[in-house]
Amino acid sequence: MATDPKQYRAARHAQPATPPASAAPRRTPITVERITDAALQVVADEGYDALTVRAITKVLGTSPSSIYAHIVNMADLDDLLVGRLCSRVVLPEPDPENWREQIHDVCAQLRDQYLRYPGSSRAALAIVSTNLEALRVSEGMLAILLAGGIEARTAAWAIDALALYVAGYALEASMVQRRRKHPDDTWVESREELLRRFRALPEATYPNTRRHADHLTSGDGHQRFDFALGLLIDNLPTGPDHGVTRTAAR
Repeated sequence: MATDPKQYRAARHAQPATPPASAAPRRTPITVERITDAALQVVADEGYDALTVRAITKVLGTSPSSIYAHIVNMADLDDLLVGRLCSRVVLPEPDPENWREQIHDVCAQLRDQYLRYPGSSRAALAIVSTNLEALRVSEGMLAILLAGGIEARTAAWAIDALALYVAGYALEASMVQRRRKHPDDTWVESREELLRRFRALPEATYPNTRRHADHLTSGDGHQRFDFALGLLIDNLPTGPDHGVTRTAAR
């Protein structure tokens, strides 16, 4: 069995060898795809914090050694999870007239995949994925921004910023969702309670918080997601010289 992680990953993209004929296979073989399926099942049912090799073995009815015959470590599993979620993202043909809407849609698709599996965006935050599906999404986002006239380096850095925001948003949402399931975690307050607390603050110390309490507590999660994403996208400078000029101005 190979021990070099690079050999594991390279083997995934090679043409699989035809297994020898067997008269009566005793059980479904363990594969990378089944391991990824089981990992996503654990995350969907119990959250990302519950994801361990032992948890995967319970789903598959196998031993840790059979899992480690296909993955290197948990970071390798993170790469597989990110790749699987990215494989579900539909990329448009880049349209220079609608690039803002297109990049927003790709980010929203990725957000929704993370939200289906609570905490899964931690996997994306912890690694620089080289999974082919993750690279496909990155390539598609880059193509959209370039078609919109964004300078190459600005586009490359924008992809990182957008991905970071999407993953961070999804992680926060999953943390709130998890804590709401526990009655002792009373820090998650309703909007009404927040309004009451903000308006009860001393006006001399917190005049703006009191005055603008409605705005501070308004909007649901996705409305605020769209707002922040719009700020990032709408303020990307277009044209070949913008990225260089802004950097030099600093």
